[in-house]
Amino acid sequence: MTHIKSAAWLLAGIAGLSLIPATAYAQAAGDDNAIIVTAQRRTENAMSVPISVSVIRPEALHDYQAGGADTLLSLSGRVPSLYVDDTTGRIFPRFYIRGLGNIDFYLGASQPVSIIQDDVVEEHVVLKSNPAYDIAQVEVLKGPQGSLFGRNTTAGIIKFDSAQPTETWQGQGSLSYGRFNSVNADVGVGGPLTEDGRVSFRLSGLYQHRDDWIDNTYTGLTDDGTKTGKNVMGGYDERDVRLQLLFKPTEDLSIRLSGHYRDYDGTATPFYRGSIKVGTDAVPSDFDRGQVANDEAHNNPQSYKMHGVSAKVGYDFGGITLTSITAWEHAAGHSLGDTDGGAAANFGGVAPNYCAAGCGMSQGRLRGLDQWTQEVRLASDDTGRFKWQVGGIYFDSRDHTEFDQRSFFLTSNALGTAPNPNNWVLLHDVNKSWAAFGQASYALTDKLTVTGGVRVTKDTKTTDLLEHPNFATLSVPVTAPTSSYECGNSTHCRLSDTKPSWDASLLYRVNPDISVYARVARGFRGPTIQGRSAVFATAYSTANSETNTSYEAGFKTAFLDNKVHFNVSGFYYEVKNIQLNGNESNGNGVLFNANKGKGYGMEAELDAKPTQNLHINAGLSLLHTEIVDKNVYAQVGAAGGVLSETVLNPVVKVGSNYFAQINGNPFPNAPDYNVNVSAQYDFPISDTSKLFVGGDFNMQGKTNFVAYQSVEYKADGNFELGAKIGYAFKSYQVAFFVRNLTNEKNLIDVIDTSNYRAGIYNEPRVFGVTLSGSFR
Repeated sequence: MTHIKSAAWLLAGIAGLSLIPATAYAQAAGDDNAIIVTAQRRTENAMSVPISVSVIRPEALHDYQAGGADTLLSLSGRVPSLYVDDTTGRIFPRFYIRGLGNIDFYLGASQPVSIIQDDVVEEHVVLKSNPAYDIAQVEVLKGPQGSLFGRNTTAGIIKFDSAQPTETWQGQGSLSYGRFNSVNADVGVGGPLTEDGRVSFRLSGLYQHRDDWIDNTYTGLTDDGTKTGKNVMGGYDERDVRLQLLFKPTEDLSIRLSGHYRDYDGTATPFYRGSIKVGTDAVPSDFDRGQVANDEAHNNPQSYKMHGVSAKVGYDFGGITLTSITAWEHAAGHSLGDTDGGAAANFGGVAPNYCAAGCGMSQGRLRGLDQWTQEVRLASDDTGRFKWQVGGIYFDSRDHTEFDQRSFFLTSNALGTAPNPNNWVLLHDVNKSWAAFGQASYALTDKLTVTGGVRVTKDTKTTDLLEHPNFATLSVPVTAPTSSYECGNSTHCRLSDTKPSWDASLLYRVNPDISVYARVARGFRGPTIQGRSAVFATAYSTANSETNTSYEAGFKTAFLDNKVHFNVSGFYYEVKNIQLNGNESNGNGVLFNANKGKGYGMEAELDAKPTQNLHINAGLSLLHTEIVDKNVYAQVGAAGGVLSETVLNPVVKVGSNYFAQINGNPFPNAPDYNVNVSAQYDFPISDTSKLFVGGDFNMQGKTNFVAYQSVEYKADGNFELGAKIGYAFKSYQVAFFVRNLTNEKNLIDVIDTSNYRAGIYNEPRVFGVTLSGSFR
C-alpha cells in the first residue's frame, strides 16, 4: 500500500483543482461523435481521409493498463492488423502492422513500423518504448506512409498525441491498485499561466509498480551469485513525467516547448526453458508462469533512464503556415537475461543443475544514445479546393552499445561451469538521414478529391567495433551485400541508399454518411547492419534496403448522427528485398533479404452507440502473408546434431547446423486473423450518476513465431478477456477490474536457439480497483 501513497498525491492535486462538475475527459470525437484524426498532418474528419486509420481513445487505454500493464504492449490486437510483442522486456517493444515487422532483438534493430510521439519520430528501439500516458488519442496508420512521415514506414505508423496545454483549466487522473501490489497512476493537469491565456502548460505523470512475483527454484550453486527463492523477479517501477509549455505571443505565432524524463527499473522478459514440448504447440497443463530455474543473470535486471526536449514553432503568414519541429532524445541503461531460459535437467547428458556448452547469459548495455531531429514544413490552410504541404527533415542518431554474451562450458570446478570472458564487444552505431517531401490534394468536384505525395530519402548507417578483449588480434570478416556499400575493413561497415517514396489516392464522398477511397503507395526502409555478431568474432550481418508497394481500397460510413461508424478496407502489398531475421547456433540474430514478400487481407471496424446506454467497439482483420524466394533458408534449433523441434519445411544439414527452406512461409508474428470486441452498458441512477458494466475480448489466429514452420513454435487461438463493473458520478468513477479474466496461459514468443525450447508467455490474471476522474 505504500506505493499507492507515493502516487496518490498526483490525483489529489487534480481533485483539488476540480471546483465544478464537468463533462467526461478526452472525447476524441467531439459533441457530434465524429472521429477526428491528424493522419495527414491536418485536423480532419476521418471520413475525408483516404487512409486506413484506427483510433484508440484514452478511456480504452486506461482499461487495458489498469493492472499496471505495459502501456505499449497492451495495444496488441486492440485494433485490426496491429500486433506488439517483446523478448527483452518493457524496454524493447516490437510492432507489426498487417504482418510487417521485425523479430530482431538487437538494440540497433530497424523496424518497418514508425512511432511518432507528439510529432517527434522515435526511431531507436529503446526510444520506441517511451510509455504513453496522459494521452488525447492514438492513431494507427496502416500501409506505407512515405510521403509525409518518411523513412522506415513501409508497414505504417503508430501516432501518440498527448493532451496539450489549454487556455482553461483541465485535468484527468486514473489510479488503480491490484494483484501483486500492482499500481498504475496516469495523470495530467494543465491550464493558463497568464490571465489572457497566451501562456499555458500541461504537466503529466505516470507511475507504475509491481512487486516481484516469480520464484527462482534453482537448487544448485549459481555461477554468479544469482539469488534464488520466492518472489525474486517479475517486478518493476516505472516513473515518468512530462511538462509542456505553450506560448502564443501573437495570433499568428505559437511555440510549444516540451520536456520529459523516464526512470525505469524492472525485469527483462523471463524465458521458460523446456516449457515447449516436442510434437505439440499446446502449453503444458502443469506449466507455472510463476517459476523459473535460473542459474545465472541475477534474475534478469533491467534499468533505463531517458529524457528529451522538443520545440514546435508555428507561424501563420495568412493562408500559409510554417512549422518547425526540433527535438533531442537521450537514453542509457542495461538489460541482463538468462538467455537459455534456466538450468537444464539432463541437458546434453549432464546431470541436473549443471549446464553444458551453449548455456549462458546475455547483456545489452546502451552506454549512451543521442537522437537529433529537425523538421520544417510549409503548408496551405485547410480552405479551398487545393491544399498542399512541402518540407524537409534531418535525422541523426548515435549510440555506444555494449554486448556481453557469457558462454559457459563444463569444467571440474565446484560450480560445474566456468565463464568465457572474451565474448563482449563495444559498438558505435551512427544513423543519418535526410529527406525532402511534398503532398497536394485537389477537390475535382464537391465529392471527388485526388491526393498525391512524394518524398526522397537518403539513409546512411555505420557500425564500428571499438572494443573487444582481443581487439588487437580480432579479425571480423565483414562482408558487403553489394559492391556499392563500403564495408572495407574488419571493424567498420557503412551502408547507404537513396530512394523515393510516394502515394496517390482518390476519395469519393457518396453522401455525408458514406465515403469510398482507393490508394496506392510505396514505402522505403533503409539498409541495416547487425553488429552484435562480433561478440562471437563472426561477420557483421547486413540487409539491403526494402521497398513496399501497397494497394488499398475501402469505404467509411457514419450513420445515425455519427453514432454508428463502420469501416471496411481491403489491401494487397509486395515487399521487394524484404528484410528478415533469424537466429544462428550462438543465439545471435542474423539479417538477410528474401527476393520478396507479399500479403493481402481485409479489415473491418465498428464503433456504435445503438442506444444511449450502450457503446460497442469491434474489429476484425484477416491476413495472408508469404515469403517468396526458393533460395532462402533459415537456421533451425538443434543440439548435438539433432533437431530440437518438428520442422515442417524441407531441411538441409550443413556441418552440424540445420537450415529450413522458408519459401511460401508466412511472416513471423503475423496472425492470420484477429478479433477485438469491447462494450460498456450503463444503468442510470439519476441525471448525474450511473452503474456500469463493461468488458473487452481479443483473440488472434494462427501465428508463427519464427521464419520456418514447425509444430511447436506457433500459436493458434490465443485470447484474453477483461472486465469491469463500477459506479460513476458526474465525471468521476470507481470500478473493480480484472485483466486476463480466465487466467489464460498464452505462448506469445519463443527462443529457438539450440534445444532450449524456451517459451515467453502473457501476464497472469490481475484484478483490483481503479479510481478515475476529470475536469474541464
